Amino acid sequence: MQQQEIHKFLERYFHANGCEVVDKGPGYMTVQLTIELDKELMNRPFYWHYLEKTGGIPNPMQLTLITNQQLAPDQLKGEVIHFGSPRLHQIFESARNLAGYIRLYENHHHSPGQQTPLRPWLGMNVRISYQCDRKRDVFKSIGLQLINGHMIENFHDKLLEMNLTPKIPDYSFTLSPLIMPKSGISRVANFLKMGIEQEEHNWADEARMRWQKDLDLLEHFYEDAEEKGESYETEKTALKEQYEPKINISIINGGLFYLTDSAV
Repeated sequence: MQQQEIHKFLERYFHANGCEVVDKGPGYMTVQLTIELDKELMNRPFYWHYLEKTGGIPNPMQLTLITNQQLAPDQLKGEVIHFGSPRLHQIFESARNLAGYIRLYENHHHSPGQQTPLRPWLGMNVRISYQCDRKRDVFKSIGLQLINGHMIENFHDKLLEMNLTPKIPDYSFTLSPLIMPKSGISRVANFLKMGIEQEEHNWADEARMRWQKDLDLLEHFYEDAEEKGESYETEKTALKEQYEPKINISIINGGLFYLTDSAV
């Protein structure tokens, strides 16, 4: 996962959870946490328990995250965030807990009295992990219209430009899907798999070369042994687990979005 992708993900995460970004620039951001996100991220159970007992005024913390030390101001104090950092994985887990599934409606502004149909879209934010002895994550946001099967990428970015509400607007009605969400998920998965199959996978070939090199060293180490024994098999299995190329697709979150024809 590239640092720029991490930065964009963090911006979307805090925006979706109602946090104000009080300062930001290339390579960093400072956010004012809500009460809910302070409880979620900052590990202050005794503070919040005391506050609830005494009826005190809550004071959620601000959090400064540095996503690129080369671009951020030299004297800036904050947490350095990169793929693998505990804070980022905590936020990944929080995103799964807080936003596993959602249902929203486009808050359109059509004339009163005019009934407006809203078409169902399945939105899925997914992570594609390319794994060997190294790891790279790619994030995709896919939208699938559940009536005609039309599919688009960067769906989440389009949603951010819309006025969405959890309550269906007046003078609106929803159209029933012809594609059930479960079938829609399979369609999205197949779309992603087809895209992966069309990619070049030099990273996997290079991983197999490094794997073979370490296997050769292992064989050389045991070449004089009459019986290689359990330790040899254990080390050989460990090399396979370390180097064998794998691609995993995981769903971060998703939802149903009822939108007008002109929205997407």
